Amino acid sequence: MTSLTVSGLTKAFGAARVLDGIDLHVPAHGITAVLGPSGCGKTTLLRTVAGFTDPDGGTIAFGTAVVAGGGRPVPPQRRRVGFVPQEGALFPHLTVSANIVFGLPRAARRDGARLRELLDLVDLDAAVARRYPHELSGGQQQRVALARALAPSPAVVLLDEPFSSLDAGLREGTGRAVAAALRATGATAVLVTHDQGEALSLADQVAVMRAGRLVQLDTPSAVYRTPRDSGVARFVGDAVLLPAEVRDGRASCALGSVAVRDARPGRAQLLVRPEQILLSGPSSADGVPVVVEDISFYGHDASVRLRVAPDGPRITARVAGDTLPEPGAQLIAGVAGDCLAYPVED
Repeated sequence: MTSLTVSGLTKAFGAARVLDGIDLHVPAHGITAVLGPSGCGKTTLLRTVAGFTDPDGGTIAFGTAVVAGGGRPVPPQRRRVGFVPQEGALFPHLTVSANIVFGLPRAARRDGARLRELLDLVDLDAAVARRYPHELSGGQQQRVALARALAPSPAVVLLDEPFSSLDAGLREGTGRAVAAALRATGATAVLVTHDQGEALSLADQVAVMRAGRLVQLDTPSAVYRTPRDSGVARFVGDAVLLPAEVRDGRASCALGSVAVRDARPGRAQLLVRPEQILLSGPSSADGVPVVVEDISFYGHDASVRLRVAPDGPRITARVAGDTLPEPGAQLIAGVAGDCLAYPVED
């Protein structure tokens, strides 16, 4: 496997600029998630890397080999790219085994060793090899699609929202299995997704895209804990954003005086994650009065929507699912830990 480097990549369809100067380095032997909302350009980026679409400008390199932007582009079949589309795109008239070995030389197809190795890699029983795609679950189909992509030992594996059609439980389990298989082979992989949890839990680094631009590239932890701007904060996880005034390392806002890190004095937009908001009884003196408006219960935890009393902003707290307040209850809300503050220009 090799690294992938994208430099200054641009692409437009008519007047619509879909990729606007993308710079992205994907280290070898790791999983990079490209995260963004629908229409931000992430699938176009993936298709351009695969060679299905030619860029208007910029370069794409696998290791030191430039495959686009350095003259005539290298065609897709010579880029050694494994591509896993959204629906798997298995051949319905071929068995699982025939699907997996489809891209191998004829001699390797007859040798069952590679097939057995790939089935074991994606955690599928040998009996599955005799079935047809319509006889498999959605999760099994995606594992077969990954095995087919890995069969010829590609330089880079590209996955275009491969779990989007699966239900929540199957999606999480399949995602973990696919990530484990990619890491077991030492693959260099790019996973395109609009699901924040998927990107944060499966990838080694996350590239956040917005309107054709790459706005942040960092570890999952850093993207969540230190989003570059309020737009990234809103998209990556739940965010409570409040107007604030910063002075001497603290921000004054609707939730009282809150510690901030690396913030310059002046007007700011304060980022508070819902899990930082602590709720206590109405007799507590540590915080501000709030009223519970409604609750969304998820079993292990719950989102509690609050209004800062008497007529302040609405905020959301995330609390454990074992002890929940009643709608209409009057409580005290405080903030644990420090927060980010984004300067507001006058």
